[in-house]
Amino acid sequence: MSNVVSIAGRAPWLADKHLQSLLNALSSDGEEARIVGGAIRNTLLGQEVSDIDIATTTLPEETMRRATDCGFKAVPTGIEHGTITVVAAGRPFEVTTLRADIDTDGRRAKVAFGRDWKVDAERRDFTINALYAKADGTVVDHVGGLGDIETRTLRFIGDAETRIREDFLRILRFFRFFAWYGSGRPEAQGLKACTRLKDGLTGLSRERIWDELKKLLSAPDPSRSLLWMRQTGVLNIILPESEKWGIDAIHGLVRAEQDLDWEPDALLRLESLIPPDAARMEELGERMRMSNAERARLEAWARAEAPKPNLSDLGLARRIYRGSKQAVLDRLRLALAAVRVEAAGGDATAMMDAGRYARLLQQAETYEAPRFPLSGGDLIAAGVKKGPEVGRVQRALEDLWIESGFSLDRAALLDKLREISGEG
Repeated sequence: MSNVVSIAGRAPWLADKHLQSLLNALSSDGEEARIVGGAIRNTLLGQEVSDIDIATTTLPEETMRRATDCGFKAVPTGIEHGTITVVAAGRPFEVTTLRADIDTDGRRAKVAFGRDWKVDAERRDFTINALYAKADGTVVDHVGGLGDIETRTLRFIGDAETRIREDFLRILRFFRFFAWYGSGRPEAQGLKACTRLKDGLTGLSRERIWDELKKLLSAPDPSRSLLWMRQTGVLNIILPESEKWGIDAIHGLVRAEQDLDWEPDALLRLESLIPPDAARMEELGERMRMSNAERARLEAWARAEAPKPNLSDLGLARRIYRGSKQAVLDRLRLALAAVRVEAAGGDATAMMDAGRYARLLQQAETYEAPRFPLSGGDLIAAGVKKGPEVGRVQRALEDLWIESGFSLDRAALLDKLREISGEG
């Protein structure tokens, strides 16, 4: 790269009038503000930019005053660490005062505010995340990040072990950013430091670990990074469920996503790494402090029966009706991805099975379960005793309805009610 690098012309977001107004307000009277981090990194790599962060020499209270004077909303989201969220026309900008770490415990840092851009850069994690851009787009690099972006090298700033001891979550961030932006092998010193200090992960909150793992699993292709996590022992610490299961299935899943135009799905990828054991999924969801929806999906997937390629249309409909459509879709996608790997090796049976699974998946995706024609109130009105008997009779009638291919109507089901009610 040339000595002077600019993102002007490559960053449409830089022309945002609100961003420029905020930068200008924070850069008057001897102060200065610059864009920092991911927005610059992603622009230089030709990737999408979502969040725009700003670093400034103004102290937090002054940041709030100047932002408010511009007509923007200023929210003290992390004022003790110098961070103010400025909302302009509905868009948030995270603005943080330059800092230096004065004490760290492996999870959080005590900071002192400063005015030295180089010191602020050197306290960050990776070189590619420590680039600044002035309002005109000129990039300022204090740590060699431009060269590492050019080679797609993920490198800790300064001594890798020192950076990790400041916050052990940086071990997972190393593998996450490698999955998103790295190429080739991970940088050797960073990899060694992650291996040596991996036990520090045990002191982190489960929520932080799950958040990082989910972001890693959302990368276009996380398989290389997961292999290095397995090799270093990091994966076994954060996801012991994968230890005896293996992670080979992730490769076939990523290929299927790319070939079949599936959206990358972090939870589906997680399912490819762990055994479908409902009890262990319940424990995993609790340990990782997953959302209720995430837990429910994992547990339903684990309970769902693995589909055979010759599953009938009725059998598929029955599984979706009686269980979880999402669980059936997850099982089918994983089965299809796995059999496509065998088919790619020339296995004729696998080729046929891949076609069958693809057909089942297409059916499952478009299938809408019909509504059972009778309610519990209908059964009571027809003479069924209130209580457990209603559930037993309804279940029996539903079984008949399903076996008929969901064809029995209300009248036909009521005709069968006497027979069902008379059973033991």
